[in-house]
Amino acid sequence: DAQVPASGTAPDTTFRAVDRVFTAWRDTEGPGCALSVSSSGRIVYERGYGMANLETATPIRPGSIFHVASISKQFTAMAIMLLARDGKLSVDDNIRKYLPEIPDYGTPITIRHLLTHTSGLRDQWTLLSMARGRFEEDRITEADVMDIVPRQKALNFTPGAEYLYSNTGFTLLGVIVKRVSGQSLRAFADQRIFKPLGMTSTHFHDDYTMLVPNRTSAYEMRADGWHVGIPNFDVYGATSLFTTTGDLLKWEANFDHPVVGDRALFDQMETPARLTNGDTTTYGFGLVVARYRGARVVEHNGADAGYRSYVGRFPDHGLAIAIACNAGTANTTLLARGVADAYLGKALAPVAAPVASAPQAVTLPPGSLEKRAGAYIQPTTQQVVELVMRNGALSAGQANGPVLVPTAENRFRLGQAELVFAAGEHAGFELRPLAGGGRPVSYEWRQPAVVSAAVLGAYAGEYFSEELNARYRVAATDSNITLRTGTSNPLPARMVFIDGFQAGGYTIQFVRRRGQVSGFEITDGRVRRVMFERVAR
Repeated sequence: DAQVPASGTAPDTTFRAVDRVFTAWRDTEGPGCALSVSSSGRIVYERGYGMANLETATPIRPGSIFHVASISKQFTAMAIMLLARDGKLSVDDNIRKYLPEIPDYGTPITIRHLLTHTSGLRDQWTLLSMARGRFEEDRITEADVMDIVPRQKALNFTPGAEYLYSNTGFTLLGVIVKRVSGQSLRAFADQRIFKPLGMTSTHFHDDYTMLVPNRTSAYEMRADGWHVGIPNFDVYGATSLFTTTGDLLKWEANFDHPVVGDRALFDQMETPARLTNGDTTTYGFGLVVARYRGARVVEHNGADAGYRSYVGRFPDHGLAIAIACNAGTANTTLLARGVADAYLGKALAPVAAPVASAPQAVTLPPGSLEKRAGAYIQPTTQQVVELVMRNGALSAGQANGPVLVPTAENRFRLGQAELVFAAGEHAGFELRPLAGGGRPVSYEWRQPAVVSAAVLGAYAGEYFSEELNARYRVAATDSNITLRTGTSNPLPARMVFIDGFQAGGYTIQFVRRRGQVSGFEITDGRVRRVMFERVAR
């Protein structure tokens, strides 16, 4: 292990406590993490755990360079804010002023919407994955994103109405920087942010083939062990920042002693967005504003392929933490919480007690449980919840899902939420959080289907999406359908209700005209209702 403790800054017991947090990442035959910690702007501990490259047996050191994924977003936001301070743009400008190729969706999308993930724009990675049928192997460029995004005929939601994480917004912000400043985001950030802060090991990586000394490889775990997992794209703004944990702490120190920007600018970045319904999010401009054990923390994590990262600071305690890992299984936010515990300890509030125990469970007759079994869909997000009878109890999910605990005839406890069913047969339910606020979410019952070769055969055929410029071939068997495009492997889809299927995280809803299947819409967590039309035979 490479370590650089700053003498006299913390007792050895603190260092040992921090090292225990990284026990799982000290293997000389596995990937690991780099850590840097600062107090009042001065680095007090740096250490590398595990290996930077498993093929060359190179250890991770504090100076190892990582791709830090979505940590990139706050630097893109800073570039935009510097241009705003220069009077070159306003965060409340309509993006079509700079990006006329983006369609007019009826309600203006502003730069502020892009910065706060409230634009409604569908996420670029999901769109590209849908279009290709796979994500790996093919190099992805900014031009690919700028081809597919303007094709979209609809948004996920009206701008400002919801918060939904969208990488598309930050890629577009990078393009805006280029068009307004005349410099690439890479060059602009280097001149205006990285060089002034002495971040000499940091750059936006816009060439996948570029050589980077001290770069780590990254790894993802499969059944037979570690495999290389390195991002395959030249897209940046939303991602692709290459840096070290030490450089990230130079950036964090800038928030307390500004060299780039000023406190008024930082206050804007750290102000969570407000939605049109009055709700407040936890996201500012490229930054998450949260609380941990009562303490305010301004942070962001990152995840791309086998890279995982975190940077955050506790402004009221002068502590900043940067972690970069080259293992897809690393939970960097959890690791950072462990480091915060070691340094701040009793200065933090006690660990939150669990939610008060649920009301006493009641016993319901089998008929009362069975009538709740079935498939339910959230009409906005298209998320599907399946309730099934298993071993005499009502459970969520097809296999090994959690058991619902009845507390009344129409109320069931599920983890930290409660399902409350409406009156009547085939009634839907509201999913109500038991703690932490949040609005109830409604789910509607859907008519179950009897699966047969004849039923599934009606969906077989070819479909085309103008939004993706992709042709899908749907084939049917006796038990499911498969979807395939290009040279991708077939994606099996299971029928969960009439015209509704689940497939690898996607919800697929077929639509009909005059009773005949005419197309389908495909939805996942960050993309809603992308349309495919059936190709006439």
